[in-house]
Amino acid sequence: MSAKNLDRHNRFRSITVGFRVSPEENEQINKVVAISGLSKQEYCYRRCMQQDIVVHGGNPRVFKALRNNLAEVLEELKNKKEVTDEMLEIIRLITETLCELKGDLSE
Repeated sequence: MSAKNLDRHNRFRSITVGFRVSPEENEQINKVVAISGLSKQEYCYRRCMQQDIVVHGGNPRVFKALRNNLAEVLEELKNKKEVTDEMLEIIRLITETLCELKGDLSE
């Protein structure tokens, strides 16, 4: 059995919560989790608890995720694929994140 781990508030998380998603929903979730820079567990927890997701500019995983997602969007647009609602949502999220990071980096 694995060792007991306490979170940053000294709580032991012993309950598992799971749910089913489609492959497309999983891909969408993975993209927004990568852009947030959080673990999937922490991202889902914060969203379920209606807490703010704060992206920090110093996290190299965030920049890598932004770069990769922008490259995917560009490739899809080059291939003249239909612009889906999911793609528009990723573009909106990338734009918001970059605008927020710009504000953080300029201070």
